[in-house]
Amino acid sequence: MAHSVKDIAAALGAEAFGAVDLLIEGASEPATATATDLALAMTPAYGDALALGGAQAAVVWAGADWQALGLKAAIIAPRARLAMAGLTQMLDRPLPADGISPYAAIDPSARIGRNVRIGAFAVIGPDAVIGDNSWIGDHVSIAAEVAVGTDCQIHAGVRLQRGTRLGARVILQPNVAIGGDGFSFVTAEPSNVELARETLGEGALTAPADPRWHRIHSLGGVVIGDDVEIGANSCVDAGTIRATQVGAGTKIDSLVQVGHNVIVGVHCLLCAQAGVAGSTVIGDRVVVGGKAGVADNLKIGDNVVLGGGSIVLSNVPAGRVMMGYPATKMQTHIEGYKALRRLPRTLRDLAKRS
Repeated sequence: MAHSVKDIAAALGAEAFGAVDLLIEGASEPATATATDLALAMTPAYGDALALGGAQAAVVWAGADWQALGLKAAIIAPRARLAMAGLTQMLDRPLPADGISPYAAIDPSARIGRNVRIGAFAVIGPDAVIGDNSWIGDHVSIAAEVAVGTDCQIHAGVRLQRGTRLGARVILQPNVAIGGDGFSFVTAEPSNVELARETLGEGALTAPADPRWHRIHSLGGVVIGDDVEIGANSCVDAGTIRATQVGAGTKIDSLVQVGHNVIVGVHCLLCAQAGVAGSTVIGDRVVVGGKAGVADNLKIGDNVVLGGGSIVLSNVPAGRVMMGYPATKMQTHIEGYKALRRLPRTLRDLAKRS
C-alpha cells in the first residue's frame, strides 16, 4: 500500500517539505533506495549515500539542505529513531488473516475468542483460552489451561507449556518456549557445587557417594504482562512453586534465558544471549546488555544498566551502571581497565630503574 509523504509525516508527528504528495511504497537505506522508497538518511553520515540511490524523498536530519541533496521531498523528525519505529510499523506487511486452518488441532474444551487466526498444524490443548483478535502461527503448541490474552501474536513454532498466562498484545517470535521446567536439581548429600560455595574453593573436591541429581519439578507456571515481546528461540522457565514473572512492556531479545522463579520488572530490555539465573529479581526499567549474565538469588534495583558481557555476582543498587566480570560500577571498571592497560609500561619502567 502506498502512502504520501504528507501522510507519513502526519502519522509520525514530523514536518514534511517539498513535493509532499509523492507516493511511498517502502523504506530503504539511501544507497539502495528506488524512486518509490523513502530513504532513511537521519544523520549527516548518510547524506552522501543519497546520490548513489534513486530516492526522491527521505527522512533527513534537522538542518539538512535536502534540496542540495537532490531530493524532491523530505521529512524532518525531532527524534529520528522514534520516527523510524512509527515508519516501519506503518510500512510493515499485515499478518495473514485466514481464520482457523482445517489442519489445526483444537480441543473441544478450548475457548477461542472472536476474530482469532490459528495456523496449520497448531495444537490448542484442553481448557486453553485464546483472547479476541489474537494471531496464532503455524506449528504453535499451546498446552492445557494456558491463557492467551487479546491481540497477541504467537509466531510459528512457539511452545506455551502448562501454567502459562499471557497478557494483552504480547508478541512471541518464532520458536519461543515459555513454561518449560526450570533447571533445578538436588543431590542426597551436599554436592560439590554446594561445597565449593561453602569453602570458597579451598580443598579438593571428591566424588560423592551418591552422585545422582534428583529433579525438582516446576509447578508454578509463567505470567507474562501486557505488551511484552520475546525474541526468537528465547526461553522463560516455569517457577517451582510460584510463577516466573515478566512485567508489562518488557522486551526480550532472541536467545535469552530467563530462569525459574525469576521476576522481571516493567519496561525492561534483555538483549541477545543474556541469562538470568533462578530466583533473581530484576527491577523496573533495567537494561541487561548482550551476553550479560546475572547469578541466582540476586536483586537488581530499578533503572540499572548492565553493560554487554557483564557478569553480575552480587546485588546491584538502583540507578547503577555496571560493567565487567565480576560486574562493578562503570567508573570503577574503566579505571581498572586503564590501569591494566598501563601495567606493561609501568613494569618496563620499573625494570629500567632496578
